[in-house]
Amino acid sequence: QVQFVESGGGLVQAGGSLRLSCAASGSTFSINAIGWFRQAPGKQRELVADISSGGSTNYADSVKGRFTISSGDAKNTVYLQMNSLKPEDTAVYYCNDLAVVAVGGGNWGQGTQVTVSS
Repeated sequence: QVQFVESGGGLVQAGGSLRLSCAASGSTFSINAIGWFRQAPGKQRELVADISSGGSTNYADSVKGRFTISSGDAKNTVYLQMNSLKPEDTAVYYCNDLAVVAVGGGNWGQGTQVTVSS
């Protein structure tokens, strides 16, 4: 199994930036792509961005042009650079194995809270 630990969230004013970090440990050899997800109060968890082991990236329309997902120099580390933040970006952000989540599985970490004030 793979464990994920998210960090880097916080409180920021609209228009500000944050950089989230995701550290994966365990059986990481099985991962082909990691996704950043978010869940706002009263809403379902949604995929925000993902990156494959080959470096291909995808973004939700709501964050395209503002968020950038990247792999770190440290193995099994993924970042989410969030710029031009909006109040609607407020949510708990999680990272996970994209393929496992797609079939309804995956161990979810604690997530990291992002709060954007207007």
